[in-house]
Amino acid sequence: MLHEQIKSGIKEAMLSKDIVRLETLRAMVAGFTNELVSKGRKPNEMLSDEEVLLVITRLTKQRKDSIEQYKKGQRDDLVKEETAQLKILEIYLPKMMERSEIEKIAQAKKEELSINDATKKGLLMSALMKDLKGKADGGVVKEVVDSLF
Repeated sequence: MLHEQIKSGIKEAMLSKDIVRLETLRAMVAGFTNELVSKGRKPNEMLSDEEVLLVITRLTKQRKDSIEQYKKGQRDDLVKEETAQLKILEIYLPKMMERSEIEKIAQAKKEELSINDATKKGLLMSALMKDLKGKADGGVVKEVVDSLF
């Protein structure tokens, strides 16, 4: 199980003195605990792999948002730290689809739903995200949808 694998990685990170990895794994475990508590479960229970991936996806999004904000504030030191943590988080996520794959699926879905004008972009986006949830980055999907109109 992914939850157990990540918990055991903390010990390895401690022994190897990999501080960034250790902090990132601890943040993940804290996120898992928060998820359990928010669902009314005991903190010592285990999440399913699907729930673990949701938490890691949330943490990844937080890191991306932080990186963007730190870049605006010209805080390169914090950008570097958040980027290092983001790379560790992404190890545990499934590989995202390439833009070219998303474009093919988006074009097919656009034709399937007979969407011809930009006012129905939201409908296309909604249908695509439903199909591509966990397989494609939402930002890339939005860019693809925007490029179709």
